This record gives sequence, C-alpha cells and structure tokens, in this order.
Amino acid sequence: MIQSLETEELVFIPLGGAGEIGMNLNLYGYGHKDNKDWIIVDLGVTFSKGDLPGVEVILPDPLFIEQHRKRLLGIVLTHAHEDHIGAVQYLWPKLKCPIFATSFTLSVLRRKLAETNFAEKVKIIEVPLAGNFNIGPFKMELITLTHSIPEPNAIAITTPAGTVMHTGDWKFDPDPIVGPVADEDTLRHFGDSGILAMVCDSTNVFSQGSSGSESDIYDNLSKLVTGYKGRVAVACFASNIARLQTIAAVAKENSRKVVLAGRSLRRITNAARENGYLAETPAFLDEEEAGSIPGDKVLIICTGSQGEPRAALARIANNDHSRIKLEAGDRVIFSSRIIPGNESAINQLQNNLIKLGIDVVTAEDILIHVSGHPARDEITQMYHYVRPQIAVPVHGEFKHLQEHAKIAKNCQVPYTQVIENGMVMRLAPGHPTIVDHVPSGRLVVDGNRIIPIDGEVLRSRTRTMWNGFAVITLIMKGIDLNGEIEISTTGLVEDDNDPSLCQVRLAVKKALSKLQSTQLRDDKFVSEEARVTARRTLHSTLGKRPVVRIHLVRID
Repeated sequence: MIQSLETEELVFIPLGGAGEIGMNLNLYGYGHKDNKDWIIVDLGVTFSKGDLPGVEVILPDPLFIEQHRKRLLGIVLTHAHEDHIGAVQYLWPKLKCPIFATSFTLSVLRRKLAETNFAEKVKIIEVPLAGNFNIGPFKMELITLTHSIPEPNAIAITTPAGTVMHTGDWKFDPDPIVGPVADEDTLRHFGDSGILAMVCDSTNVFSQGSSGSESDIYDNLSKLVTGYKGRVAVACFASNIARLQTIAAVAKENSRKVVLAGRSLRRITNAARENGYLAETPAFLDEEEAGSIPGDKVLIICTGSQGEPRAALARIANNDHSRIKLEAGDRVIFSSRIIPGNESAINQLQNNLIKLGIDVVTAEDILIHVSGHPARDEITQMYHYVRPQIAVPVHGEFKHLQEHAKIAKNCQVPYTQVIENGMVMRLAPGHPTIVDHVPSGRLVVDGNRIIPIDGEVLRSRTRTMWNGFAVITLIMKGIDLNGEIEISTTGLVEDDNDPSLCQVRLAVKKALSKLQSTQLRDDKFVSEEARVTARRTLHSTLGKRPVVRIHLVRID
C-alpha cells in the first residue's frame, strides 16, 4: 500500500528511455523535497539514424543529476546492453559515483572504460546474481530474469516510502540457452509483500502471446545450414550470447568451423568466456582464417544485422572486406529483428547481397529469431505476480507506453502514468502525481568531445550538408577592393568557373560600391553586407541557402 509520510518523498525521473526505445537513464530520489539522495538505474546510449552528420552515438543529457552530484550515491546497471550501459564511458566524469553491477555486465563495462583515461578512478562494486546491497536509504535486491544477454536483472528498490520493482529488459523464457530461468518465485514473494510501483519494459507491448524461447530457433537454423554447399554467414546481435551458442552448435553439427567477423563479437565473447559462458563451445576463429577454409566447412557470424555501414556484413556486401568474401551461391541468414528506423539501411544491405547472387534468409521467411522483450501475455503475467499499486511504463515510444498502461489497467492496477523524459513523478507519499519537470535532452559524441545535439556545431554542419558552404575573400586597400573577389565553395558548384560565382562577385562589388566611406572602414559592416548579398545571390541562382563566411583582409 502507498504509505503516508509527512516530510520525505520518493520520486522517479526518467532522463532517457521514456517515449523512446533506448538511451535509458532513470533516477530515483528519496528524502526531503529539496534535499534528496539519488541513485541512477542504467546509463545508456542510442545511435544516430544517419540524420546527424558525423555523429553515431547519442547520449541522454544528465544535467539535472549532475547538478545534484553531491547526493548521487551510485549507478546501478541492470544488464550489459548498449542502451543501458553505453553512456558510462562518456558521462561518468560528470557524475563520479560508484557503479554496481553483476560480473558479466562489469566485464563488458571494463572493456569500455579501458578506452578512457579515467578507468582507474571508477569505483566498481560487483554484485552477485540475486544479490542484496544497500545504497544509502535504498535497499536493493537483484531478481534474475531472462533476456537476450546474460545476467539481466530486475531490481526491487525498497525505501521507507515503499518498494519499486524496476524490471529492466526482460522476458519469461522457459528454456533459455544461457543462464537460469527467471526467478518467478521471488517476483511472487515481492508481490505478496506489497509493491508500491513497477517501472516496466514496454518494447513488445503490441506483440500477441509470448516472445518465444531461444531454444525454439535451433531446428530452423539447422535446416538452413544442413546440406548447404556454399559458405553460410549469420548476422545477429553481438550481445546475444545464447544465439552465438546456438549458431556454434549448428555449425558443429554440420562440421563447420565458426569465424567471427566484427570486433564487437570478439569483445563480447571474451567477456562471456571470462564468466563461464560458452564453456562447452569451441574457440571461434579470427577473420583472417576464413579464406583458408573450404566454403562448405565454414560458418561466419557477422556484425551488421541492422545495416550499419561500417559493420562487417556491410563491408562484405560491398566487396570491401579485406579478409572475407561472399559470392553467388553463398547464403546469409539474418537471425535478428529489424529495429524501427533501420528499415532502409537493412533493405539496402540485403539488396546488395542479392545482387551478388547470395541467398538471403530473414526472420520473415522462417522462425530464426525470438525477441528478448516480453509480449503481451508475459507483461500480463508480470502484473499478476507483482501486483503494484502504480504502473509506470518505460522503454517504449508513446504508443507503446499508452498501450502498456491499458494492460496495467486491465490487470487492476489502481494508478498508471504515461511518463516522458524530464517528468518528476512523486510515487509516495499520497496520491502519485507529476510534481515537476527537470531539464532533459540529448548530447552527442562528436570525435573526442561531447556537445549538445541542438547546439551551433551540429546546426551549422547540417545546414552545410543540405545547402553547401562558401568562403568569400575580400582584399581591401583603404575603402577600395584590391584585386578579384576569391570564392571557395563546398557542395555548391561543380567547378570554380560556374556562372553563379561570377554573379556573386558582381553582386558583392555592386553592394559595396553603394556603401559610405565610414561604412567601408567598418570590418563588421562590410563583412555582413557581403555575406547577405552573396547568400541572397546564391539562393536566386542556385535555389540554395548556403552557409557563407567572409574573409576580409586589409592591406596598407
């Protein structure tokens, strides 16, 4: 039941992952209204869809919790997927607090931190599976679930105001290939003890039934490999250790050796073996060994199932991979789902493979992929186990959150809240409600720096990408132009002899000729008059509004 407290409250604030799939950053605060202790649950990234030039990695903006860093007690990671841990290596210097996670998640994280210059400063606390630990006023208990990566955990977060069940990413897989089944007994125990709120995954809320078991796909993968004479490549998510184990078993059954193509595959399998996973699976071969194995004796596991242009499979499809070649008569199996937004890139990749005469098989053709997220029946079962007073759907777009809220209401949850990033939701005391909004937004990794997604750098870069760029050099002696106006462009004209550039020169000369002598001695005035005139002329001649910069040089 919701408890009544006079002076202390429990709040939940998503800064990422509410109204979107990915980039999770969840805050829990407990204490007096303006003097709370805080914990972060998950700190992940999302990836650019190609609309941000020069940007691949997008981060949640932690400004609010950065401002409360003195009372930030720790970061708790539910599992090792990029959208839950990928931002740690970029944002930890802004937060500087301990990190809590299980062994496999920490193996993956340590490899990421090794690429930074602050790895030695990070305090890391390893928590055993089903472990209990305290962080200030937050009593934490991990609950083992199943997902598409080892060691996924729900967290029961207990405070004097009540207990929140934070599910992380999960499903109920009755026969997982890697790791134990979900600890449904502990979920029922917490439900019997009384749960204030559940913050729950919404990704597959529109999928009917259950998500299926990882063990269900073995036979179909085997059918696609058995008896095939050419090379076989399988594209899958690198983090899906169970899928890698299944593929390896299929390869062994067909006397094929497994080659890994993609650095992320090598990193994740090394982390898995460190923690006792893949123990019965023979060592995988490196890319350079693929060429020496007969086609009917090799199976290649590739990164790039989502059409990522620099991943192994895209380079293979473009005949741009230095060690691995596929040709007519070979087969590529996409043992993965299409993440929304990647449809175009995946279609292009598959078309490139088909042009080479390669047989392409996807999950639309045969059951060769099951999701790691719960479908409707599993979500309903979770509510029957936990029976919270409050339902807070997360990890989904707004349509997912709204549909999840309907399921919760049908499960007799007294209160549901469709929340978005930056909302401050008071869970207790009293009636749960949105009490405030805090800054939320996005940052991007741009080279070796982090910049705002809506800042001038990306705005200018995007304008340049769409409209081109021009630099106009004016040399002035006193109040007169000295020599010809020089124009350099990018993305505007085919060559420097384009007639539109001649028109720009004439227009700028005419505009300057109309200025008074005092104006001609003012560098800022001259530069702005030349810039506006040049941009207006380029728009009239080319139909573009390029970024224009003036380089004004004065000589004696």
